[in-house]
Amino acid sequence: MFKTGQGIDIVAEIGKISTLDGAWKLLKDNMDQENFAKLHKITNEKVIIKIANAAAMCQPESIFINTGSDADKKFVKDLALQKGEEKSLTMENHTIHYDLNEEQGRITDRTYFISNEDELVSTLANKMLRNDALKDVRDKMTGIMKGHTMMVGFYIRGPIGSPVSNPALEITSSAYVTHSADLLYRNAFDRFDEQAEKLGHFYANIHSEGQNRPEDLPNARVFMDRAHRTTYSINCTYAGNTLLLKKGNHRFSIDMAIYEKTGVELSEHMFITGMKGPGGRVTWFAGAAPSGCGKTTTAMAGDCFVGDDLAQMWIAEDGTIRSINPEAGIFGIVKDVNNEGDPYLMELLRKPGAEVIWSNVLIDDKLVPHWEGNGEECPDSGFNFQGEWEKGMVDGDGKEVPCSHFNSRCTLTYNQLENYSDSAEDPKGVETRVITYSGRDSDTMPPVWAAKNSDHGVVIGATVVSAATAAEVGASGVKRSPWANAAFIPGALGDYMEAQFQFFGSDSISDDKRPVMAGLNYFLTEKARGGDSSKLLGEKKDVRVWLSWLERKAHSEIDSIETPIGHIPKFEDLKNLFKELINKDYDEALYDKQFSLYIDIIVARIDMQKKAYGKEKNLPDRLFEVLDEQRAGLVALRDKFGPVVKPSQL
Repeated sequence: MFKTGQGIDIVAEIGKISTLDGAWKLLKDNMDQENFAKLHKITNEKVIIKIANAAAMCQPESIFINTGSDADKKFVKDLALQKGEEKSLTMENHTIHYDLNEEQGRITDRTYFISNEDELVSTLANKMLRNDALKDVRDKMTGIMKGHTMMVGFYIRGPIGSPVSNPALEITSSAYVTHSADLLYRNAFDRFDEQAEKLGHFYANIHSEGQNRPEDLPNARVFMDRAHRTTYSINCTYAGNTLLLKKGNHRFSIDMAIYEKTGVELSEHMFITGMKGPGGRVTWFAGAAPSGCGKTTTAMAGDCFVGDDLAQMWIAEDGTIRSINPEAGIFGIVKDVNNEGDPYLMELLRKPGAEVIWSNVLIDDKLVPHWEGNGEECPDSGFNFQGEWEKGMVDGDGKEVPCSHFNSRCTLTYNQLENYSDSAEDPKGVETRVITYSGRDSDTMPPVWAAKNSDHGVVIGATVVSAATAAEVGASGVKRSPWANAAFIPGALGDYMEAQFQFFGSDSISDDKRPVMAGLNYFLTEKARGGDSSKLLGEKKDVRVWLSWLERKAHSEIDSIETPIGHIPKFEDLKNLFKELINKDYDEALYDKQFSLYIDIIVARIDMQKKAYGKEKNLPDRLFEVLDEQRAGLVALRDKFGPVVKPSQL
């Protein structure tokens, strides 16, 4: 069983500072009077010692304390521009950042959980034993900030006052990372002591880009020390590897939910959005999808937007599931962001007013950003992630170089979005009535289906399948992506799965407030349903229909067809919703293609899941019981109707 506090704290072992007096002495010797005075407002002894040990290890030239004031934020942004980590663009408050060409996504092969000898770590993750990690961190981080300013930010991952918000330090030599943190998280300097004491913990993140050269990338590392809730990020600049308030601290929050608050809390890779239903009511959704699989698009399709990536969830005293977004901004992929599918986001990206950090897009000679799939004419030349670019150029392998990297991003605060909801800052969270799971599935599942019960819903999450995405360096092909969260689950997969069954099946949830759990699939192709084209069977705007059907199902206002995999919509209901919501004609021929059950393909997918999960240790029996139940039901349908079963036959 995993426990916090076990084993040596690596930064403390390297820094050798164990007392508050020793910490203040080192800090005074390395800080100017102004920043030393700012830091003296923090009274938490463990926080001060952690910062001092980071300084002792990294040996910066100076230390800057970011209190979140306008002056401090300006200092950070000006430093990013001065260092060349960012450059100004034509649009006011827009800047561009480029990662190294060789580092355009998460370095999953160099990302490790620091583990004690007796700890189980997820089979889907890399681990390094604590003594080996100590040697590696000491070798690569000692003196890494020489000649640089160490910036220290005090943030909270969620609204201040929420029972599931987590205070976190961001310690880095990168002004770009600090600038990003100021957009993506709530600076809580003035209340950091209060929140750390109230919640009983804080996270720490220590990063340096080093010399930021391609030859250093083999020595890039990302470490998550679960026992001491500290991350280390070395020789890298891509925000997914460096801004570890995001996915690094998400991992710590998963640990806390699984091992300390089992069945009461969850930490998920989910958007949060509200859909308006009949009478103007708002029904709140949380939904998981791997990066690049429509999560941001789904979140933006909501009428009341809260977040597009992460969710902290808990069962409240009133028997409802509540959710908050630990983030306050979006670090979103811009590929295929356009006016048709993402009008709210495009408004901020193309009109003055919002502060935006762009990364890895094409910048033309007028200093205007361009990206793949934006629905606009691409210029003939410019500068992008790999240097000077012009149409038709190819790389060393003869492949055409796109105008922007597929993992190009935009970073901005949520509250600038037209559909942003003030509920995002409510520490009580939003009452969550629908949970969705989706992947990139070209041939198997329908666009939307609802689970029969919470156990079947957990299994939908457990069996997400997706294509590898641009957010992971070197990844390719189709892979399993359980809950779209597996890459971030630190411990044994069986522990996480059992916590899911306990949470969603909890007797503490009121029966009339228990959420609908459902699958979504936007990537079904014509070819998979008898056609010749790889074109999708649907459009981006259809998302509102699938979500609205689930919204009405959550309030028991719509009927459905029961199948072995769950409940699917009736044609007439969808036809009416398509016309009402997006003024689109929806015919029965398309309905049959989208919602017929292709039995052999689904059964093969179930068999693949059973085989893969059969290699795991200590999984809940309920997973296999649900899969066997679904398989048997599908085989019985095939025996009766053949390999393709239309909804009308059910």
